[in-house]
Amino acid sequence: MHRSKRCNILVMSKAIHRMPLIDALKAIAAVLVLLNHFSSYGPLAMAAREAFPGLFGWFFEYGRMAVQVFLVIAGFLAARGLSADGQALATSPLPLIWKRYLRLAVPYLAAIGLAIIAAAIADHWMDDEAIPDRATLTQWLAHAFLLHSLLGFDALSAGVWYIAIDFQLFALMAILLWAGRLRRVAPALVLAVATGSLFWFNRDAAWDNWAIYFFGSYGLGAAAWWASDRRQMSAWLGVIATVAIAALILDFRLRIALALGVALLLGFGRRTGFLERWPEARPLAYLGRISYSLFLVHFPVLLLANGLYAQSGITATGAAIGGLLLALIASIAAAHAFYRWIESPAASARITALLGGLFAKAYQLLRRLPGLSALLPARA
Repeated sequence: MHRSKRCNILVMSKAIHRMPLIDALKAIAAVLVLLNHFSSYGPLAMAAREAFPGLFGWFFEYGRMAVQVFLVIAGFLAARGLSADGQALATSPLPLIWKRYLRLAVPYLAAIGLAIIAAAIADHWMDDEAIPDRATLTQWLAHAFLLHSLLGFDALSAGVWYIAIDFQLFALMAILLWAGRLRRVAPALVLAVATGSLFWFNRDAAWDNWAIYFFGSYGLGAAAWWASDRRQMSAWLGVIATVAIAALILDFRLRIALALGVALLLGFGRRTGFLERWPEARPLAYLGRISYSLFLVHFPVLLLANGLYAQSGITATGAAIGGLLLALIASIAAAHAFYRWIESPAASARITALLGGLFAKAYQLLRRLPGLSALLPARA
């Protein structure tokens, strides 16, 4: 094949897989979640809310709603990856669930380590309830297995509940697609569980540590992917809109209204093609790409910024706003480095391979211990 044709194919392939609209939504949502935390934790947040109660009060009250954007996008992309044409999973979902765990856990556990270090430093500089208590081994293990919320452990960093929920949602989605072995049954099963979430589980906060509470938004994202296929299921956009609106009439929830709006935007965006074409804004595209890193590392940065502010003894409003602005810039810079060295596919693959190699060596050492070689198989 001629080099110019090969280059053109590569460029077209990259263009097909780029979704600037999703990058932009993730970037905006990540910044809103960050500003919600910046308005919630530490003396910097208190000073900012006193100086600008309307603006920072809005971030404090509504910034967390941006999580709905991530939930819908996650469902949309999960449907693309697991059931692009509405088909059921033909093989066991366990390898896919394990792969998702590694994708989330490698950067997440690294960020938990940063949060523990930042909390220890900030604890010497200030006395504030935003600082997590010193981590215990049991608490760390609960976080490592994404069970901290279910087991009632205090979070070691802000927002880590979402990582556990994201994993639960993906696992539930994969299991549902595997359980519905017929082509049309699998998406219908997902929509049925999403409907149950919208009408019942999402109305009871007692379920908010479980995937079923959030599956309505996740399912709206998945349905938007299937509905946006020009070849089939075009009526699904009307179905999901009708179901969601009925749930809102029964019990209006702003978070579900936002999720419906994002799902319809993604669905129409894919059908019309602007999902892959708009907006062409490199800063938003890059911020969207590193949004998970930004979500993970901004709280350690915020703890240190609050500690430095408390140590400075400066109480001027300008100092607090300047401190938050510097914390925002530092968070983005830290997220850039974290993405490059920890989260990016290449970095994550290196870390996973390294951990796998260490595990294999440790396993072989265990087999050499007297009495264990007979109990352990030759390969882990």
